[in-house]
Amino acid sequence: VQLQASGGGLVQAGGFLRLSCSASGQTFNTYTMGWFRQAPGKEREFLASITWSGFATYSTDSVKGRFTISRDNAKSTVILKMNSLKLEDTAVYYCVSRPSGTNTFNYWGQGTQVTVSS
Repeated sequence: VQLQASGGGLVQAGGFLRLSCSASGQTFNTYTMGWFRQAPGKEREFLASITWSGFATYSTDSVKGRFTISRDNAKSTVILKMNSLKLEDTAVYYCVSRPSGTNTFNYWGQGTQVTVSS
């Protein structure tokens, strides 16, 4: 399984970014996809996940209402739209996947850097 994330970059606070993750080597529509992030000096943090059928789950207050996860099974792609970005959203963002019905995200992409400036 290979996960290739893209779309990171430098953005001003209050701005918008769209992260994309392309998956290969898996039957995409049987996998739950998700996003994590890791900020410098902090633990890895779960952000959101989406089942093959489109049911989305979000982490608690840090990103709820600002981030939206979606997927396109035909294109084997999962998207994370991030609005109203804050300085504390600066981190490396990772695309992840797990087979439906399992609990652990076994597969991780290489990460894409998001930097929010003031």
